[in-house]
Amino acid sequence: MTQVLILGGSGRIGSSVAADLVAHTQAQVILTGRHEAAGMSVTQELGSKVKFLALDLADDSVLRDAIASCNLVIHCAGPFHYRDDRVLKLCIKEGVNYLDVSDHPSYTRKALDCREEAAAAGVTAIVNTGIFPGISNSMVRQCVEQLDETDRIHLSYLVSGSGGSGVTVMRTTFLGLQKPFEVWIDGQWQEIKPYSDREVIEFPPPYGRTGVYWFDMPEAFTLPETFPVKTVITKFGTVPDFYNYLTWSVAHWWPSSWLRNRYVIEFLARVSHRMTDVSDRFTGVGVAIRSEASGRKDGQPAKFCSTLVHENTAVAAGYGTGSLAELLLTGKLKKPGVWAVEQALPTDLFEHTMQSRGLNIHQEWLPQKN
Repeated sequence: MTQVLILGGSGRIGSSVAADLVAHTQAQVILTGRHEAAGMSVTQELGSKVKFLALDLADDSVLRDAIASCNLVIHCAGPFHYRDDRVLKLCIKEGVNYLDVSDHPSYTRKALDCREEAAAAGVTAIVNTGIFPGISNSMVRQCVEQLDETDRIHLSYLVSGSGGSGVTVMRTTFLGLQKPFEVWIDGQWQEIKPYSDREVIEFPPPYGRTGVYWFDMPEAFTLPETFPVKTVITKFGTVPDFYNYLTWSVAHWWPSSWLRNRYVIEFLARVSHRMTDVSDRFTGVGVAIRSEASGRKDGQPAKFCSTLVHENTAVAAGYGTGSLAELLLTGKLKKPGVWAVEQALPTDLFEHTMQSRGLNIHQEWLPQKN
């Protein structure tokens, strides 16, 4: 029987990926984690196709045996700021395909550096799957393919409250405030301060006009490496707007030494998660993405936009990673090497798998301003 190993599978994102696999594949799914009680609780909810294996990622021999016994490994054990490429390299060594839900540039660069090694082993590895990055990257490809030439990509994300995710996602948010990062603007790399340059974006209902800010995401360098564009903007925001102002104050007023302290990050993540436990009751846990590409079509200036809304961020992340797992397991997607989503997934396969999950992506040409 085909087996899929999900590392960190008992968390909110990992269990959403497992739920998608149960719904769309015949694979047996093995969730791993350090806490057996939590893992067993998740497996009971997902049914007989899902098993739990207590596993500490630090235990090399157990990890190697678990990887070698599976057809696909999905790495969901974040935050990826702290992860090295050890799991990916074990997959390459054992000849096992690999996906992850990583969302930090430092990890993405380590993984992409393994491209030639994976290609030589015939292993397909795709990083930054999930919702953003992940589905968002394929939405950008959709937009770029509508134009003859693309100059500028503007990608915005919005999460309502906790997004239905656990405290790990809160840690990721605050870890992203630690230091300036580089972005591709007007054909050159420029340094940007995290959570700066607020911009109000029109998202689809129920969110409407909402503030977003620069945020350190892997798309800031994978999109310019994939598409020959002059500018890539990646901005993030939350609702209610109150959380944006709190995050902005942490990014701009707190000493950088505090933000590099692991215990401070843990404190902020725990407090924020408790706050969203309350606000989620009023705002929901949804997500919205807006991708806009500007350039030329038939010799004329043109803009194409795609948008997505889903009521649960964690479930949508499960769609993004689960759909890629389905394609790898059925052999419909095979591209040895290590890739970002927009480099590996053709638009026709992306659209087919999103439709099969009932995820609607609205697309439209935008009018040109005089």
